[in-house]
Amino acid sequence: MNFQNYFKISYGLYIVTTQSGNKKGGYIANTLFQVTATPPQFAISCNKDNYTADLIKQSRVFGFSVLSEKANTTLIGNFGYKSGRDFDKFAGVNYFSGKSGIPIITDSSVAWFECKVNQFYEVGTHLIFIGEVVDSGIIEEKGKPLTYSYYREVLKGYSPKNAPTYIEKEKIESSSSDIKQQSEVWQCQLCRYEYESAKGDPISGIPPGTSFPDLPDDWVCPICGADKSLFEKE
Repeated sequence: MNFQNYFKISYGLYIVTTQSGNKKGGYIANTLFQVTATPPQFAISCNKDNYTADLIKQSRVFGFSVLSEKANTTLIGNFGYKSGRDFDKFAGVNYFSGKSGIPIITDSSVAWFECKVNQFYEVGTHLIFIGEVVDSGIIEEKGKPLTYSYYREVLKGYSPKNAPTYIEKEKIESSSSDIKQQSEVWQCQLCRYEYESAKGDPISGIPPGTSFPDLPDDWVCPICGADKSLFEKE
């Protein structure tokens, strides 16, 4: 099977949030879509192991912010590759409380929606929540939404292991017909971002031809914020 086919399916990138009692939860989602117009309802898919999944089941509400193409990659890293069980994802992040009291993130976002859960379904490893929109708004009128395609091709990001769209890296590489440019390659062990010396890191201003050992000591993964010690040479 050619797993490159899966990357031809279009997705956006969002931060889904909720709150139950004093516990906040949130994660990066690309499997989110509108399922009805009257009333307007959205479906989200959340791994059963995610901290946020339990909170949504308890609160029966969720919100989501549509990420901007200029989104802060550290924000994506914190919400996409860290667990709210042992890390405060909302520290230093701008958000407001929606009608139901849940946090709605405004940082790096172009629009937001707040939904009440009408029903949910178990589908193997994931839960699908169907939520009816109770409120929404624009954050950046002319902002361009971040797509999963842009995230993969420009930012060189991959889906986290708990994502519905996760595919093992080995399967992706074995099915790809692309020949990677001869280059020193180091991979982040948290998010699988690959630093290629021939390309550098344009996000962080690292010019092409910069070897990994020559990167500044304070350089971090542009996707998840991991430091250099969490990279391994391929």
